Amino acid sequence: MALALTSAPAVEPVSLAEAKAHLRVDQDAEDDLISALIVSARSWVERQYGLALITQEWSFYLDRVPGAGAVALPLSPLQSVESVTIHSANGGTNELDQDAYAYDALSKPARLIFQGANGGASLRPLNGIEIAYRCGFGDAADDVPGPIRQALLLLIVHWFERREPVPAGGEPPEVPAMVAGLLAPYRQVRL
Repeated sequence: MALALTSAPAVEPVSLAEAKAHLRVDQDAEDDLISALIVSARSWVERQYGLALITQEWSFYLDRVPGAGAVALPLSPLQSVESVTIHSANGGTNELDQDAYAYDALSKPARLIFQGANGGASLRPLNGIEIAYRCGFGDAADDVPGPIRQALLLLIVHWFERREPVPAGGEPPEVPAMVAGLLAPYRQVRL
């Protein structure tokens, strides 16, 4: 299984002005650092919690259709499945009709279920099935739930104030409990 970003978010869930106001920074000397911390905080939250905060598009690749025909999509919230493409062993591609699959955007994680044939048994040996999908809370920063935006601001402050590297052989610093608490409702439970 592989996951590839095909269209990155157009904006960040927290603006530079919001982060600077939260940090109480008035000058522009730290803008590059703060901008990098915004991107890093978003990326960290998305990775740790299986989320896409701002609308983005991904392709999820599978070697074959799972036995039950159901596929859990790795990022949520799911907005739509754009296409399902079968890559054949001979180099050809076949985009499945929308009636060949169904998806459930309400489940966490979201899932896609194949209904019937998978487009042929001669899939290429690796990444033979491509599921292209759009996910995220919305196109604008205000579409991201308030607790997540607040957690991002707190994480940015935490990293801004602690710029030292992790000492050799040392444990990385813990994420503040307040950040973890704000994000707890968005954690996907995996069994």
